[in-house]
Amino acid sequence: MCSPRKQRSQPTDRERSGQAEDSAISSLTVMTKYLLNAVLVTIAVVVPASATTYIGIMTQSQEVPPTGSSATGSTAINIIGNTMTVDLTWSGLSGAASMAHVHCCTTPGTNASVAVGYTGFAAATSGTYTGTFNLLDATIYTTAFLTGNGGGTATGARDALIAGLNAGMAYSNIHTALFPGGEIRANLVATPEPSSAFLMITGLLALAGVGRRMRTRIRSGRTS
Repeated sequence: MCSPRKQRSQPTDRERSGQAEDSAISSLTVMTKYLLNAVLVTIAVVVPASATTYIGIMTQSQEVPPTGSSATGSTAINIIGNTMTVDLTWSGLSGAASMAHVHCCTTPGTNASVAVGYTGFAAATSGTYTGTFNLLDATIYTTAFLTGNGGGTATGARDALIAGLNAGMAYSNIHTALFPGGEIRANLVATPEPSSAFLMITGLLALAGVGRRMRTRIRSGRTS
């Protein structure tokens, strides 16, 4: 004779609740790990240790004094070793651009002398620009910056410019005939800022820790 098949008991409500909690916490932990890995990979790939990027949105309100212009733009400066690359976009100027520069070194809300001019900048009301500069070439700096900030050497000027950029004391602007002192300006900041990246990573690590503690407490309560 065949023995009767033993029926499997259905899980209780408490067991089903525990399984759901386990699944939710496990998903939270896995998601947190993925997010943390993504942040670390992004920082490592986009901003290698030897590179620093400085960005800013160009507006009239950052000029001193403000110009009231409706023009807009953006500047990104990337430095890898002794090579500086400038990427700039702009539109809506009151007239053709006459000059464009990076100025250094002063606090936002004040004016500084020109450090490096953007050679080959188009005389247009709108456009894009990319320029590459050797920071050890003394000819890229204005005489005033080379002597006043750099002590007369390209190495000194390079160090002064990078120090100013790191301190948030440099800006990029575009000049026009109507606004010879500058029509729009971007105060440049390093990105990602080390403090922001640190806070993001710390938060993700804390979230992962919360998930582990929740799992331990729930399982402990179930067995008590």
